[in-house]
Amino acid sequence: MRISYKKLWIKLAELEMSKPDFRTKLNLSAVTLTKLNKNEAVSLEILMRICKFFDCDIGDVCEFINE
Repeated sequence: MRISYKKLWIKLAELEMSKPDFRTKLNLSAVTLTKLNKNEAVSLEILMRICKFFDCDIGDVCEFINE
């Protein structure tokens, strides 16, 4: 099983927000943004901050994919 943040990138595109702006607004580290870009696991705390920023549920920004 792997995680995908494709929904997150779609949300950013809809808001016309760049990844660096997103990183700054959420106070994310460069390492965290790299993990998101590579579809790697990040902490639940980070996912909660992202969901709070977008006022959405976790399933609206990421999904698990069975392989």
